[in-house]
Amino acid sequence: MSKMHSDGRGSSGSKKPLEESKPDWVDYDEEEVTELVLKLRDEGLQPAQIGLRLRDQYGIPSVEQITDRSVTEILEDNDASLDLPEDLQNLLDKAEAIEEHIDDNPEDAQAERRLELTKAKIRRIASFHRENGNIEEDWKY
Repeated sequence: MSKMHSDGRGSSGSKKPLEESKPDWVDYDEEEVTELVLKLRDEGLQPAQIGLRLRDQYGIPSVEQITDRSVTEILEDNDASLDLPEDLQNLLDKAEAIEEHIDDNPEDAQAERRLELTKAKIRRIASFHRENGNIEEDWKY
């Protein structure tokens, strides 16, 4: 959804591993991965950043392959979950940055348009999360 209003050039990012079982070359077991996830969350990382750090620094291709649970599920089980869903929080941070830019540059019409599009995304994603019970029914932007 985040590419909806962009120029659509390319698709960056990594691909999921093809196999669903734990690779033989991974030396970590379920408890160790869970401890790593909780340690990285204590450092203030978001779930997506935790997955990247585990992949790049610890050689863990997928948390779900080893633990049969996602990073978010591990955090929820250990009472370390986020206040707002990660996608919604990222959009709120983006809107705040655009608003600060508009305060400094009041004649930037393109930034005002970007802010309108970002607010529309926030409303759509908030509606989705309200329906699924991820945020409160009376939450408003």
